[in-house]
Amino acid sequence: MSASEIQKTRVINELRGFIKKLLQEPEILEQSLAIARRHLGENSQEGVVSRIANEISDTTGIHIPEDPADHSEADRLFLELLKEVVSEEQALY
Repeated sequence: MSASEIQKTRVINELRGFIKKLLQEPEILEQSLAIARRHLGENSQEGVVSRIANEISDTTGIHIPEDPADHSEADRLFLELLKEVVSEEQALY
């Protein structure tokens, strides 16, 4: 197996585990969206991803490291998708 194949397999396994957690605890999605809406609505956007990650870690069964440099591919993808969904919601209004 090449290094890129190993990396892809690791990312897929991580995403599988993350999706499984969301299926087991569906309230995590609504809580995470509420957290993202609140923080993305703040005036200060500096460090907003860290604030969202920290509050999600503090209030749900999902753990996202405090330092963005320590975020896994699944962490980054989840946070990016939260921002995208909230932005699309705001564009509708």
